Amino acid sequence: MSKAIVGPVRFSFCHVFTPHKFDGDEGEGKYSVTVIIPKSDKKTVALVNKAMQEAMAEAKDKKWGGKIPAASKLALPLRDGDEDNEKDAEELKGCYYMRAKSSQKPGVVDKDRQPITDPAEFYSGCYGFASLVFIGYDHAGNKGVGCYLNNVMKTKEGERLGGGASADEDFADVEVEDDDLV
Repeated sequence: MSKAIVGPVRFSFCHVFTPHKFDGDEGEGKYSVTVIIPKSDKKTVALVNKAMQEAMAEAKDKKWGGKIPAASKLALPLRDGDEDNEKDAEELKGCYYMRAKSSQKPGVVDKDRQPITDPAEFYSGCYGFASLVFIGYDHAGNKGVGCYLNNVMKTKEGERLGGGASADEDFADVEVEDDDLV
């Protein structure tokens, strides 16, 4: 197990207030978030790679019988947004990304470390930091490193991903006349 605090990153597919079940997931839903890291952020990319290497070293003896599997047979959480981008999502281009999930609800705080309780405040497109844990696994012959979510911190607003706009944004230029009131 290796813990890493990564950031600043961009968040997408934010399910940090209620569990969510993705297609193909078994069992109960999970809390999760996709962490997007610009390729230019060499420090964060190196930190994630180091954490994955530490998880692999630990799993080598504890789960993989003393040998790290070949790279082609080992599932790793860090994906290349230029190569592994099935929906051609613009926000993943020039970035790496990974989905972090947890059975337990993560802590969600603002830049002043105050709890965020309104789901509208932590959304796909905002920026911040994530506390992640990397653990090697062997499930039914599938070997890899999993990325698990501890906590998230929002530090900056960002353009919403997925096309959703807030009511304030949609109606910012609407003038309500007295005749319009019921």
